[in-house]
Amino acid sequence: MSPFTGSAARTPRWRHLRVGLADGVATVTLARPEKLNALTFGAYADLRDLLAELSRERAVRALVLAGEGRGFCSGGDVDEIIGATLAMDTARLLDFNRMTGQVVRAIRECPFPVIAAVHGVAAGAGAVLALAADFRVADPTARFAFLFTRVGLSGGDMGAAYLLPRVVGLGHATRLLMLGEPVRAAEAERIGLISHLADDGGADEAARTLAHRLAEGPALAYAQTKALLTAELDMPLAASVELDASTQALLMTGDDYREFHKAFTEKRPPKWSGR
Repeated sequence: MSPFTGSAARTPRWRHLRVGLADGVATVTLARPEKLNALTFGAYADLRDLLAELSRERAVRALVLAGEGRGFCSGGDVDEIIGATLAMDTARLLDFNRMTGQVVRAIRECPFPVIAAVHGVAAGAGAVLALAADFRVADPTARFAFLFTRVGLSGGDMGAAYLLPRVVGLGHATRLLMLGEPVRAAEAERIGLISHLADDGGADEAARTLAHRLAEGPALAYAQTKALLTAELDMPLAASVELDASTQALLMTGDDYREFHKAFTEKRPPKWSGR
């Protein structure tokens, strides 16, 4: 995303999220613990807009997405979203569904790694938010459930039918999206849905540790790796290797590439600038 901004000022406070930034790590917390962090229209919109703002800030080098209380996110709020959508016309429904997809695109397209710290339930839209992240760090209490067919809707919501087969394979994705059955942490790790299984109660700490490791690394290299992973999902091999070649040629002109060589010859750790 472009770092250039127009007239709009940076948002000083987010009504539906708790946001912190320290040492290059942004922490975004879904903070409705009494509702298992169920998402509202405002929460979706805040996530969409926050990710766009953070993507323009050079200060952010990694992001942790977490949930307060007993779980990560129970999905869309039944009363505030499902009840409201029953009264919407098709144009309004399309606006809403496009907005939820924009959140997923923002997670995939932002220029820094996103780590979902999952404990307890990650259901419906909550499961897709975790799926869209670059890393899913979970503790043994985590359970993922793609519940869309259970409310009479397509399992392919918010890009789930695109992303999930690429993470766990078509067979597992078909089962999870069709049946909507919960997948507990041990199975989620076995099929590749979890990147790292932390100790009991340790998902947030493990996610922060990973985020700080990433924040201290070569940010431009990570950003381009993420961009290539997303772009090349649907490319033929010839296009992929050409894109890889042009990306590497560009990075070879960067400060971090020179810094690695200098640090190697001086027998010291590199000091990455992200440039």
